[in-house]
Amino acid sequence: MDRIESVLLTQNSEYTSLGESFNQSAVKKTETLPFTIKVVSSVADLDKAVEMRRAAYRRHVPEFAETMGIEAMDAAPGTVVLLAQSRLDGGPLGTMRVQTNEFGPLAVEQSVVLPDWLGQTRLAEATRLGVARGTIGRLVKVALCKAYYMYCAQNGVDWMLITARSPLDREYEAMLFDDVYGKNEYLPMAHVGGLPHRLMAKPVALARQRWTQANHPLFGFMVETYHPDIDVSVAPKQSETSHGTGCGGCASNTSDRLQSQNVA
Repeated sequence: MDRIESVLLTQNSEYTSLGESFNQSAVKKTETLPFTIKVVSSVADLDKAVEMRRAAYRRHVPEFAETMGIEAMDAAPGTVVLLAQSRLDGGPLGTMRVQTNEFGPLAVEQSVVLPDWLGQTRLAEATRLGVARGTIGRLVKVALCKAYYMYCAQNGVDWMLITARSPLDREYEAMLFDDVYGKNEYLPMAHVGGLPHRLMAKPVALARQRWTQANHPLFGFMVETYHPDIDVSVAPKQSETSHGTGCGGCASNTSDRLQSQNVA
């Protein structure tokens, strides 16, 4: 893939407008979804996310799914858990965890040494992706990928990383993610049960440009459509601490529950 230096990312003309990618100047239409996507802000919502993870992983790696619970990483600094919930009944339809390297190494770094060209850059890794079955699940997955992109764009992330097993890796190829190592190279990943995955990356600042150049079918959904149901903002720390219902409260309650659970 292109070894794009961090300095080039910040100098690229697309980067200066990245924060405006989702404002009204770029939007051509507004579209509502049959679900919402928000950052988990309570233990109850985190339970829903874990429920969704188990259901999704059980379809492909049932033994690993049975070991899944609330994890320490869910409440780690620089990490958010996204949850898609049905507007009809509030049930979970999908989830994704996004970890940045602002406070420490990414989960993938348990398994691989990242190349030098990713050094000194702001990184984010999406893990624990799980969606419902059927047509709604496919829409939720694309919307979660948009939420991931939005979160990275709004938080100054340079590179989006993803680990993908076969055949799901082809979906990320279609979304213009590229291999970090050799073409189609699969490596065992400790944080996903030791299964072989490709490590793939996309430069956040160039995503809009690449979608445009490729005449990508998702460009309209990702950039030109405002989805009020996708909200990746994080509650202020002060209110989290004082009320105990935001991520701060979630983190403390999670820590208590970790004492009595087997977590990865």
